[in-house]
Amino acid sequence: MSRNLEKEFGKVLKEYRNNAGHSQESLALKCGLDRTYISLLERGLRSPTINTIFSICSVLNVRPSQLISKVEERLR
Repeated sequence: MSRNLEKEFGKVLKEYRNNAGHSQESLALKCGLDRTYISLLERGLRSPTINTIFSICSVLNVRPSQLISKVEERLR
């Protein structure tokens, strides 16, 4: 399940990022992260920490619970 969870998180993250009009680089810069880390998250190759989720959601103007809920829906 972990790999599916990471893949779905990545898809949802990419969707929210695109909807907010951010490139991977601009999102990473505003979050204090590396662009390659955002890429790894979106491809499901890394798992974010809770701090990372909150930081990303703050920049994307979305509640962390909303992002997690969307991931949860896709796993059903």
